[in-house]
Amino acid sequence: MMEATISITGNVGSDVEFREPKEGITYASFRLGCTPRTWRSGEWGDAETTWLGVVCNKALALNVKSSISKGDPVVVVGRLRTERWTDGQGVRHERLRLDAQAVGHDLSRGTTVFRKSAKAPVEDAEVSVGELILATEEQPETDAVAAEDAA
Repeated sequence: MMEATISITGNVGSDVEFREPKEGITYASFRLGCTPRTWRSGEWGDAETTWLGVVCNKALALNVKSSISKGDPVVVVGRLRTERWTDGQGVRHERLRLDAQAVGHDLSRGTTVFRKSAKAPVEDAEVSVGELILATEEQPETDAVAAEDAA
């Protein structure tokens, strides 16, 4: 299978949005703006900005939440994806998304200090497949019971 893996530099263009669902994978997302500099008519200028949504999950999401802020110059490595959807009026849309594998400050534009993350406790890291299946199967029942109780 072919993967469209890319590395891209740019500036964080939004606050990092962090979500930690009760059941599921923690993730963080932000917008990345990439504006190339071009030489035109004897001077440098900005070309058109390309905007990408960047999505991070698990430990990377936690580290991005703690390390990255709007305006920071970053380097992102990940898998390029196209999101497609149809809105309420039947109009089709699509946009590019980068599922990040690594995110870091662009050190050609400044300095940073690295701190290792604490590792997850062993008991949290080890979950049996049976426990995951049970948790998944129990979720719809919980929602159905809550809906019946509300009625």
